[in-house]
Amino acid sequence: MAEVSISFAPSPAVAVISAPAVARRREYNVAIGYLRALVTVMVLAHHAVLAYYPYMPGPPTSMLAQPRLWQAFPVMDSHRSGVFGWFVGYNDIFFMSLMFLLSGLFVWPSLQRKGSGKFLRDRILRLGIPFVVAAAVVAPLAYYPAYLQISGAGNAPGFWHEWLSLGNWPAGPVWFVWVLLAFDCVAAALLAVSSKWGERLGCALATPSRRPIAFFAVLAAISGGAYLPLVMKYGPMYWSSFGPFFFQTSRILHYLVYFLIGAGLGAYGLHRGLLSPEGKLARRWYLWMSVSLITFALAVGVLIASLASPASAKLWNFVGGIAFVLACASACLAFLAFFTRFVKKEGAIMNSLRDNAYGMYVIHYAFVSWLQYALLKSQLSGLTKGLVVTAGTVALSWMTVAMLRRIPVVARTI
Repeated sequence: MAEVSISFAPSPAVAVISAPAVARRREYNVAIGYLRALVTVMVLAHHAVLAYYPYMPGPPTSMLAQPRLWQAFPVMDSHRSGVFGWFVGYNDIFFMSLMFLLSGLFVWPSLQRKGSGKFLRDRILRLGIPFVVAAAVVAPLAYYPAYLQISGAGNAPGFWHEWLSLGNWPAGPVWFVWVLLAFDCVAAALLAVSSKWGERLGCALATPSRRPIAFFAVLAAISGGAYLPLVMKYGPMYWSSFGPFFFQTSRILHYLVYFLIGAGLGAYGLHRGLLSPEGKLARRWYLWMSVSLITFALAVGVLIASLASPASAKLWNFVGGIAFVLACASACLAFLAFFTRFVKKEGAIMNSLRDNAYGMYVIHYAFVSWLQYALLKSQLSGLTKGLVVTAGTVALSWMTVAMLRRIPVVARTI
């Protein structure tokens, strides 16, 4: 996730703060920082409740068997909850797109301040190293409970035999991290094509960003143009992979659009246009919340209709793709509207969550799967289990990262 840096004077006795520090502080947007923290918690909660998703099939007979649903559902509990069906469905519509948009907001100021070379070095340190650690250590640890449930016995050599026979190396949720690094490389490469690309994109978005309905139309149209051809070809669920590098094939260009749109908004200004706390989007937050729910209901209706007529898969992929881009854009605007309208002051707890959110994202999957596995034999309801795993995952991830960040080299990275 893109960095948010705030520089203060080294002690209260120092009265002068450097001009760059003042500029960065002025550009910091509390609402955006806290929204990024909340979306991270939503990701943790999303993964925590997947074991209790109501429409999930039973556990596979082998980690090698197709389809390898254990990569998305490391633990499959027989206790389910319909509540989590709605929660997971709504999240999946928009939250990764919003994460890419929020990450893009900070790209252009960072490129201007550092230049492409230093920018990429810093991004490799902040994104590349955590990705390698998470893929090499956290992912096998997180997926070991899947092997325990499938095999019924703790056998580390057996797990490694099946793991190394997969033909790839599942990295879990940190796929987002390497894709974000790839998008950062695209942003840096664009600097070689045009030294003003961010400012020009920001200017192009200036007028629609002051009129949310126009911005919604632009975002939906461009993301639809990126998404629809791929979803027609591959369908909405297909993933591509090479080694530990996974991405959802139909959405990869859609995510790039959100990232670049975010970069344009960030170039225009974090307190102007769409992101202004006094702007039309913030003032009409309730309308965008309503539109988000309506378009989500439309997407659900299309999904139900497609399941009833599988023979028309191509047609439903197209109609479902349109519903997806509309629901995604409206949900992103709804969350941006709510936070820019109501979040204005900083607080110690939210600051801690914001500062630790990235590290929590990187390590949380191991806590998720082991907590789910620990509750397999419990007779608690699926709803209760999901809430327990969510609370445990957030608390354990938060505490672990807060402790790790006491180590200077870790703090500089995450």
